[in-house]
Amino acid sequence: MGRVRASVGGVSESSPVSPLPPADLPATLGALRAAGHRYRTVKQELRDNLRARMRDGAPRFVGIVGYDDTVLPEVERALLAGHDMVLLGERGQGKTRLIRSLVTLLDEWTPVIAGSVLNEHPLHPVTPASRALVAEAGDDLPVGWLHRSMRYGEKLATPDTSVGDLIGDVDPIRLAQGRTLGDPETIHFGLVPRTNRGIFAVNELPDLAERIQVALLNVLEERDIQVRGYQLRLPLDLLLVASANPEDYTNRGRIITPLKDRFGAEIRTHYPTDLELELALIRQEADLVAEVPEHVLEVLARFARAVRDSPSVDPRSGVSARFAIAAAETVAAAALRRACLLGAETDLPSAEAVARVGDAVSVTSTLRGKVEFESGEEGREIELLGHLLRTATAETFRARLAGLDLSGFTALVEEGQAVETGELVSAADLLRQVGTVPGLAKVLDRLGIGDAPSTGQAAAAVEFVLEGLYLSRRLGKDVTDAGRTRYGGRD
Repeated sequence: MGRVRASVGGVSESSPVSPLPPADLPATLGALRAAGHRYRTVKQELRDNLRARMRDGAPRFVGIVGYDDTVLPEVERALLAGHDMVLLGERGQGKTRLIRSLVTLLDEWTPVIAGSVLNEHPLHPVTPASRALVAEAGDDLPVGWLHRSMRYGEKLATPDTSVGDLIGDVDPIRLAQGRTLGDPETIHFGLVPRTNRGIFAVNELPDLAERIQVALLNVLEERDIQVRGYQLRLPLDLLLVASANPEDYTNRGRIITPLKDRFGAEIRTHYPTDLELELALIRQEADLVAEVPEHVLEVLARFARAVRDSPSVDPRSGVSARFAIAAAETVAAAALRRACLLGAETDLPSAEAVARVGDAVSVTSTLRGKVEFESGEEGREIELLGHLLRTATAETFRARLAGLDLSGFTALVEEGQAVETGELVSAADLLRQVGTVPGLAKVLDRLGIGDAPSTGQAAAAVEFVLEGLYLSRRLGKDVTDAGRTRYGGRD
């Protein structure tokens, strides 16, 4: 699942630059034939390469998390069957990442007629001009090589998308140069034919106007295109893949029935099915500017799952995987900010920048825009997220530290004493307050930090225990006007 780095959604990327082909590849049609090259359609190519990876036990979909037993088998069956497919799922389920990963199943290099706009195969030209060129040049026809990264096209469907964008239109400049209106050379091809012999993806297909969706009917069934009134038949060779939110949520449009009927496979995606997969996705995708201990990541993973399951959140909109990823990045940034403000930076910027569970409070305000609440919850968004975050922290505390003797921590606040922490309390200052705590070594072991923690790691463990004891009603807690948190005895 995921973000492709990218997208766990439909994010546009800059145009890739094709790498240079190896020098030993055939440079002419004659050399290509002599090398024993045979023409295969894109779907045959995908099928053959997928089968080879299955036989070898090689990875088939790199970077896709949580779909091994559910979505990926369906995708593999669709590819083996040669089916175009549509992926249905809520936002942030890695649909675009999965689609883009299909490119790795193409041959690394494929031959093309040099200069062909439609990436035509030298053994299978499709335009009249290319057929004439092959007949004239014969075995001396120059052959170019196209890297698989250049064989992928993508369009984010928007209401203003036109048939010309997708299929093509008459080029007035070519008409002005003296060509007649009936000359096929006057056509400027759109994105779909320009991805001939590749994979073309339409993201958020229901957002495409219904009259524009009609233009894709021939592409999916007859495998050709029609441009205005031209009698033009181009047998396109491509795999068409689309993504869409379920229609019960996407009220902006729908996939027209004839188009749905032409997709060979409709595959439902989903969010991570368990906590470990949620954690694996965060670890893979989050770009962390500071250290975030495992127990803090677990709090954020549980938090994301709690928000997703909350009755106060609109279930039709979903809670994107980007929510947990952004939460981890925000918490890391809070730790780095503390290190900068307290002067703890060294030549390695994150040396003492270690996130603590208290840093997670910042995500309730910065990420609320990623969640669509039910209409009756207006004005209570931060309150609801704060409650769910505390619940996630308490669950992680019980899961990680259940059964440990934590009396050494409760003894810290006996006789009216308090331990102060917060966003701008340094790790050294927090540890100075608690001193040598009985049971801390076992806590560090349970949290996977080890017996030689850094100052920041030890402080993160101490703060986690204090917050857990507060949430289990064994300590009291006050937040000062200055934003500092004081843990003390219960009144």
